[in-house]
Amino acid sequence: MNTQPPSPVSRREFLQHTGRFATVSALAGVALPYVHAAGSDLIRVALVGCGGRGTGAAGQALSTTSGPIKLVAMADVFDARLAGSHAKLTKQFAAQPDLVDVPEDRRFIGLDSYKAAMDALKPGDVVILATPPAFRWVHFGYAIAKGLHVFMEKPVTVDGPTSKRMLLLGEEASRKSLKVGVGLMCRHCKARGELADRIQQGEIGDVLLMRAYRLHGPIGFFASPPKPANKTDLMYQIERFHSFMWASGGAFSDFYIHNIDECAWMKGAWPVKAQANGGRHYRGDSIDQNFDAYSVEYTFGDGAKLFLEGRCQTGAQADHSSWAHGTKGLAVVSEKGHIPSRARIYQGQKVAPEKLVWAFPPPEPNPYQVEWDDLIGAIRQDKPYNEVRRGVEASLVTSMGRMAAHTGRTVSYDEMLNCEHEFAPGLATLTADSPAPLQPDASGRYPVPQPGLNTKREF
Repeated sequence: MNTQPPSPVSRREFLQHTGRFATVSALAGVALPYVHAAGSDLIRVALVGCGGRGTGAAGQALSTTSGPIKLVAMADVFDARLAGSHAKLTKQFAAQPDLVDVPEDRRFIGLDSYKAAMDALKPGDVVILATPPAFRWVHFGYAIAKGLHVFMEKPVTVDGPTSKRMLLLGEEASRKSLKVGVGLMCRHCKARGELADRIQQGEIGDVLLMRAYRLHGPIGFFASPPKPANKTDLMYQIERFHSFMWASGGAFSDFYIHNIDECAWMKGAWPVKAQANGGRHYRGDSIDQNFDAYSVEYTFGDGAKLFLEGRCQTGAQADHSSWAHGTKGLAVVSEKGHIPSRARIYQGQKVAPEKLVWAFPPPEPNPYQVEWDDLIGAIRQDKPYNEVRRGVEASLVTSMGRMAAHTGRTVSYDEMLNCEHEFAPGLATLTADSPAPLQPDASGRYPVPQPGLNTKREF
């Protein structure tokens, strides 16, 4: 992919940003990781972040078939989530009980539990990082210091300072020959891969316009009622991370990154700027920071456009799809969800059976599983494998559109990368007794974006 390269980041600047992160100082002394010979050596896995996606990732890791593998440690901030994840995985692999080997003394709870889970591994093993994205750089740095291969969920960053930090950590991982997968599973989709090749070979002509839609009712923790008295602000915000930008980039970053990433893949470039609209409606007593609707115009270096429409509203028309329009034809990148993609090409701009010129033959391999097969295969064969830069770029482009909507002005790629607003500084030293990165007002409400009024920061 031809990308606009991020602005250079010096090692000194990196250390200035991460002076509180003690594990960075240990990176230089890490030995090369143990290489797992193809099919012969046990790979042990730790799961850090036991929500739905983390549990799913662990299940896919244990479903790889290239050699012996087992889950040996789990960590989360919330005991109930860990217990539920462990029960689900135990049931899923009931016929292969040795795959889930996590006794009570290897189930860890708390903000620093990620360290104990990774300490249960040895160099060359794999850790799954599936906590709210704000913690990704902290956990990734510790994984590198331990010599561990990594699978991390998307998005991998939520702001400019953490994007710079993650780019440098990704380079450090490559120097240590560590393999890193990022949970943008659409990039491992066989159907989308063939479609991208066809588009870039000119089958739909020059790509002038792309469209992406993620329209549905409220999901996840999109909205949150007032905080209960028996929970701290910190724990409430971590628990309901989609509601708070510091923790997740909000609904925008968590929900829309796949559509943005797959469209950029088809184009073979990242957008260079974005302008956007958005607003809150029918909010009742919700105290989250999200807009209900977003409309973004991304512009590529050659002037081509990507229009993204996002909405979380009950009863409104639903759509989950991505499209590419060229001078010769139309491509369906995905339709009716992430999998299967239903990728196909039509002559002209009309979706009609008689205009169909290509479609990927079903069934499509599950990209959630393929991404794990690819990562574990690279580990066993000791092949170069590092998706960090692409993950950071996808996260940054997503944040660029979000910031454009939240500030009410055009935001460029370079501006997003170099924006100094770090949503949650000090996460490396956060404890359960620490104040939350986001503080409520006297009525218990949190700051929300004010486009046109607050144009330098999102909140």
